[in-house]
Amino acid sequence: MLEELKRMLGLPNQEDVELDKKLDLILRTTRSRLVVLLGGIDPKEDLDYIVMEVAIVRYNRIGSEGFQSHTVEGESVSLLNSDFDAYLDDIQAYKDAKNIDLKKGGIRWA
Repeated sequence: MLEELKRMLGLPNQEDVELDKKLDLILRTTRSRLVVLLGGIDPKEDLDYIVMEVAIVRYNRIGSEGFQSHTVEGESVSLLNSDFDAYLDDIQAYKDAKNIDLKKGGIRWA
Protein backbone atom coordinates (compact mmCIF):
# COMPACT_ATOMS: atom_id res chain seq x y z
CA MET A 1 0.00 0.00 0.00
CA LEU A 2 3.02 2.27 0.53
CA GLU A 3 3.79 2.40 -3.21
CA GLU A 4 0.17 3.26 -4.01
CA LEU A 5 0.16 6.04 -1.40
CA LYS A 6 3.33 7.53 -2.85
CA ARG A 7 1.80 7.38 -6.33
CA MET A 8 -1.41 9.10 -5.14
CA LEU A 9 0.63 11.83 -3.46
CA GLY A 10 2.73 12.34 -6.59
CA LEU A 11 5.92 11.39 -4.74
CA PRO A 12 8.84 9.65 -6.44
CA ASN A 13 8.73 5.88 -6.07
CA GLN A 14 12.42 5.73 -5.22
CA GLU A 15 13.40 4.63 -1.74
CA ASP A 16 13.55 7.42 0.82
CA VAL A 17 13.91 5.75 4.21
CA GLU A 18 12.64 8.67 6.31
CA LEU A 19 9.70 9.43 4.01
CA ASP A 20 8.81 5.73 3.83
CA LYS A 21 8.85 5.51 7.63
CA LYS A 22 6.59 8.57 7.90
CA LEU A 23 4.14 7.24 5.30
CA ASP A 24 4.13 3.79 6.89
CA LEU A 25 3.35 5.35 10.27
CA ILE A 26 0.48 7.31 8.72
CA LEU A 27 -0.90 4.14 7.12
CA ARG A 28 -0.60 2.10 10.34
CA THR A 29 -2.20 4.74 12.57
CA THR A 30 -4.98 5.33 10.04
CA ARG A 31 -5.76 1.61 9.92
CA SER A 32 -5.63 1.40 13.72
CA ARG A 33 -8.13 4.24 14.04
CA LEU A 34 -10.43 2.55 11.52
CA VAL A 35 -10.27 -0.67 13.55
CA VAL A 36 -11.30 1.32 16.64
CA LEU A 37 -14.25 2.81 14.71
CA LEU A 38 -15.26 -0.75 13.81
CA GLY A 39 -15.20 -1.86 17.43
CA GLY A 40 -11.95 -3.81 17.13
CA ILE A 41 -12.84 -5.59 13.88
CA ASP A 42 -10.01 -5.54 11.31
CA PRO A 43 -11.62 -5.03 7.88
CA LYS A 44 -8.61 -6.60 6.10
CA GLU A 45 -8.53 -5.12 2.57
CA ASP A 46 -12.27 -4.36 2.39
CA LEU A 47 -11.84 -0.74 3.47
CA ASP A 48 -8.33 -0.05 2.14
CA TYR A 49 -9.73 2.79 0.05
CA ILE A 50 -10.70 4.59 3.28
CA VAL A 51 -7.24 3.98 4.75
CA MET A 52 -5.67 5.36 1.56
CA GLU A 53 -7.87 8.45 1.34
CA VAL A 54 -7.51 9.33 5.03
CA ALA A 55 -3.74 8.75 4.83
CA ILE A 56 -3.59 11.29 1.98
CA VAL A 57 -5.53 13.81 4.08
CA ARG A 58 -3.26 13.20 7.07
CA TYR A 59 -0.10 13.57 4.99
CA ASN A 60 -1.35 16.83 3.51
CA ARG A 61 -2.17 18.15 7.00
CA ILE A 62 1.32 17.64 8.41
CA GLY A 63 2.15 20.89 10.15
CA SER A 64 -1.51 21.87 10.50
CA GLU A 65 -2.46 19.37 13.20
CA GLY A 66 -5.02 20.75 15.63
CA PHE A 67 -6.30 23.47 13.28
CA GLN A 68 -10.02 23.63 12.54
CA SER A 69 -9.58 26.36 9.95
CA HIS A 70 -6.66 28.10 8.29
CA THR A 71 -6.51 31.35 6.30
CA VAL A 72 -3.57 32.45 4.16
CA GLU A 73 -3.66 35.51 1.89
CA GLY A 74 -7.45 35.47 1.62
CA GLU A 75 -7.74 31.72 1.04
CA SER A 76 -9.64 30.01 3.85
CA VAL A 77 -9.70 26.27 4.49
CA SER A 78 -12.02 24.59 7.00
CA LEU A 79 -11.07 21.13 8.21
CA LEU A 80 -13.34 18.30 9.30
CA ASN A 81 -13.51 17.41 12.99
CA SER A 82 -12.35 13.89 12.13
CA ASP A 83 -10.49 12.72 9.06
CA PHE A 84 -13.02 9.87 8.89
CA ASP A 85 -16.14 12.10 8.80
CA ALA A 86 -16.48 11.81 5.02
CA TYR A 87 -16.50 7.99 5.30
CA LEU A 88 -18.89 7.46 8.21
CA ASP A 89 -21.67 6.29 5.86
CA ASP A 90 -19.30 3.76 4.26
CA ILE A 91 -18.15 2.57 7.69
CA GLN A 92 -21.76 2.17 8.82
CA ALA A 93 -22.63 0.26 5.64
CA TYR A 94 -19.68 -2.07 6.29
CA LYS A 95 -20.80 -2.61 9.90
CA ASP A 96 -24.34 -3.34 8.71
CA ALA A 97 -23.12 -5.79 6.07
CA LYS A 98 -20.92 -7.60 8.61
CA ASN A 99 -23.57 -7.43 11.36
CA ILE A 100 -21.34 -5.41 13.68
CA ASP A 101 -23.37 -3.76 16.45
CA LEU A 102 -21.19 -1.69 18.76
CA LYS A 103 -24.09 -0.69 21.03
CA LYS A 104 -24.61 -4.32 22.03
CA GLY A 105 -20.90 -4.95 22.30
CA GLY A 106 -20.05 -7.12 19.36
CA ILE A 107 -21.43 -8.96 16.39
CA ARG A 108 -25.16 -9.36 15.74
CA TRP A 109 -26.28 -12.86 14.93
CA ALA A 110 -29.32 -13.06 12.70
